[in-house]
Amino acid sequence: MDYVYGPGKNHLFVPGPVNIPEPVIRAMNRNNEDYRSPAIPAMTKTLLEDVKKIFKTTTGTPFMIPTTGTGAWESALTNTLSPGDRIVSFLIGQFSLLWIDQQQRLKFNVDVVESEWGQGANLDILAEKLAADHSHTIKAICIVHNETATGVTNNLATVRKLLDHYSHPALLLVDGVSSICALDFRMDEWGVDVALTGSQKALSLPTGIGIVCASPKALEASKSAKSVRVFFDWNDYLKFYKMGTFWPYTPSIQLLYGLRAALDLIFEEGLDNVIARHSRLGTATRLAVEAWGLKNCTQKEEWYSDTVTAVLVPPYIDSAEIVKRAWKRYNLSLGLGLNKVAGKVFRIGHLGNLNELQLLGCLAGVEMILKDVGYPVKLGSGVAAACAYLQNNIPMITSRV
Repeated sequence: MDYVYGPGKNHLFVPGPVNIPEPVIRAMNRNNEDYRSPAIPAMTKTLLEDVKKIFKTTTGTPFMIPTTGTGAWESALTNTLSPGDRIVSFLIGQFSLLWIDQQQRLKFNVDVVESEWGQGANLDILAEKLAADHSHTIKAICIVHNETATGVTNNLATVRKLLDHYSHPALLLVDGVSSICALDFRMDEWGVDVALTGSQKALSLPTGIGIVCASPKALEASKSAKSVRVFFDWNDYLKFYKMGTFWPYTPSIQLLYGLRAALDLIFEEGLDNVIARHSRLGTATRLAVEAWGLKNCTQKEEWYSDTVTAVLVPPYIDSAEIVKRAWKRYNLSLGLGLNKVAGKVFRIGHLGNLNELQLLGCLAGVEMILKDVGYPVKLGSGVAAACAYLQNNIPMITSRV
């Protein structure tokens, strides 16, 4: 039973953690096992091969660490860099801010490129810094692919083009927590050196696995990186990979079985189809917002996110009241505005194991809430706009054709 009961099902539309599909819940409903038995290493081996597919890499080495995205951040940094190393890092919202805070506390020399919240990373400034860095003092570029606080997606292909144009050897470290398995992500093609995600986002699992994938260049950098690391040390994993037992410490057996089921669902749908589904969900949500007469926090179409939409509210409305009313009256969970956009935006998460009819239920709920808080919305307007688009764009379910 829910800790605070509400009839029916909670409609979870925050941008993570997300809905967990029933097959994954059933897969995790099991007793503990000895992770040193032959069964768990055999399953782990297949998982390591299969998670490479969600990063779209054949050359990367994955690490499934029992942690959150924050731990995955630290793993990416401490395994590849040394204290005092210069990093160029983009501040575009709350989660890029938190990663920068971590970088600074780990004693790196962080060159912060800040943009207005609602804008993407300023890649013109990156170009200037790379052009001026003749002695290659910049050791890494750190960028959040999809900033969930503002609903902004950055163009990683352009970052790689800039690094190549200036023949710069800096590592490219990418937070893909709310993008990988939902947005187009191409680790090998875009020359990403370290990419990371969390199990509670598009993988549609409980929180608890931080998945980090390292390129051969990143693994080479780890050999000389002098940052202190213990729990997050890749070398410990690599030793156990060679032994064939894979785990330097105890994993969550239940999460591993859940990950197996989650990956199977993704591959059955097809990763490219998953990405296309998220594109439909993002487009439908933005059309609804436009029909309500409200604005997207994201300032340009090129930055629109297909996993989360941050909706700006008029100044006479506190967006926190929308989120509160959603939960208290409609059993609907929406995302709060964070930090600089607190009280100014509410967020609709549309990622993970989620279909179009589920989204329409959320949009209908938002319309009623907007009416509740005094915004003059025409009931049905956003739902109708989303329906008109979706009815013309939803494909047949492949497995049922």
